[in-house]
Amino acid sequence: MTRRITIYDCTLRDGTQGEEIAFSVEDKLRITEKLDALGIGYIEGGWPGSNPKDMGFFDAASKLKLRQARIAAFGSTRRAGNRVDKDPNIIALLKAETPVVTIFGKSWDFHVQKALRTSLSKNLALIQDSVTYLKKHCDEVVYDAEHFFDGYRRNPEYALKTIHAAEAGGADCIVLCDTNGGALPAQIVAGIEAAKETVSAALGIHTHNDSELAVANTLAAVDRGAVHVQGCINGYGERCGNANLSSVLPDLQLKMGYRCVTSAQLRKVREVSHFVDELANRRADTHQPFVGNSAFAHKGGVHVQAVLRDPNTYEHLPPEEVGNHRRVLISDLSGRANVVYKAKEFGIDLDAQDPETMEIVKQLKDLENQGYQFEAAEGSFELLMKKAKGQRKKFFDLVGYRVTVEKLDEASPARAEATIQVAVEGKLEHTAAEGNGPVDALNNALRKALEKFYPRLAETELIDYKVRILNESAATQATTRVLIESSDHDSNWGTVGVSPNIIEASWEALVDSFEYKLAKGNRRLAVSVRKPKKKRLAGIKAR
Repeated sequence: MTRRITIYDCTLRDGTQGEEIAFSVEDKLRITEKLDALGIGYIEGGWPGSNPKDMGFFDAASKLKLRQARIAAFGSTRRAGNRVDKDPNIIALLKAETPVVTIFGKSWDFHVQKALRTSLSKNLALIQDSVTYLKKHCDEVVYDAEHFFDGYRRNPEYALKTIHAAEAGGADCIVLCDTNGGALPAQIVAGIEAAKETVSAALGIHTHNDSELAVANTLAAVDRGAVHVQGCINGYGERCGNANLSSVLPDLQLKMGYRCVTSAQLRKVREVSHFVDELANRRADTHQPFVGNSAFAHKGGVHVQAVLRDPNTYEHLPPEEVGNHRRVLISDLSGRANVVYKAKEFGIDLDAQDPETMEIVKQLKDLENQGYQFEAAEGSFELLMKKAKGQRKKFFDLVGYRVTVEKLDEASPARAEATIQVAVEGKLEHTAAEGNGPVDALNNALRKALEKFYPRLAETELIDYKVRILNESAATQATTRVLIESSDHDSNWGTVGVSPNIIEASWEALVDSFEYKLAKGNRRLAVSVRKPKKKRLAGIKAR
């Protein structure tokens, strides 16, 4: 019978100890509901004894209608010198009124003597007393054996005594922690095997990623008998982070055959990963395994040709199983197979043997040699293909534009203004607008001129703007590549412009963005969609 592995998520507590990671109470509640939908068994909500915000979360979380997840409050054993029933930390844990309480205690004799400054025997009493008392007052107690693997390597006898004390206190699960993240898989295996001979309680694993082995160590522990896995979505956590549940889940279920969540729930893992990144105000890691945009992206022409024949040639599993999708990238490494695949994705009829296909490949390679990059500018590439097919519609003609930047005195901020004149079906429109910088002003002026004729442009937002200097040694005469990401109510798209003049490169990318929106109608692209916070383009001064 397939072994069931319980997943315990630490994103809302351990994850927030990571640099630049913070969640409001409302954020934590929304993430809790997403984790519940993903099939997570336990959600560690915070440390109620450490701050009022976590107590606010526990109060609000008790009113959520969760389908399966159990909320856990986290804390430590009682302090040396405190009676367990008078210890502030223990009292705060019980006040949270969660069905599960998780506490950590010291397993490494070095920490007992240096950090706790107490005796080894008293530390064992702290562990057992705390677990026993909590077990009398709540449904389930999880004991985290902090620094277990470091302690086991240096004083194995004492490390094993600490988990025996937790079992004697009635712990439902004993979690062995690689707190410093320095253990190797073989050391994890040795610790798990020794623990199995010492206690009969269910064993769990909690690893950190300081040696880039958190996921590997977690899998090794489960392979040797751990049935409870702790980690964080996207690997958030202190220093280098915790075991990444966005990878652990598919590895355990799809690669090792364990039961963690349902197949339907596993297909939500990419969605949850990107949702948590969004609330953390972080851009999703494109190269993250399983859930990243590049996880199933193919660039080389040989790879694409093979994948079109059979995806197993260059994909370790079907992307749909983790809620992802296949992407074919366009670059100077592309062949006809890449171009035909992208044409099909865009609804353009193109055959590998068509002369137009070879012409597009040639143009692509020439343009990338000039500095264009279409991997992140699929909107511009679709327009390029339509132009080659004679299908690109011109929605307006530029008559001219002027961009000015002025600074009246040292105390005043610089002001940017763009004046533009365009022609739409023979009708001239002349307008002006200000902006944070020259590019923002140009965007505002073009939008103002065109929305009168094309109201749908009001749906479009420019959500990201990147500038890359291509030949830095040329100093102020260097060629600039501008990548713009745009969004509307149902998709995101990228466009590109290249020129020695940053304003001209930006103009080219802006025009492609607007023309792409007008040409695409209601067709959806197979790209990630998120609800961006509106962001004005940064004030960039022309060189």
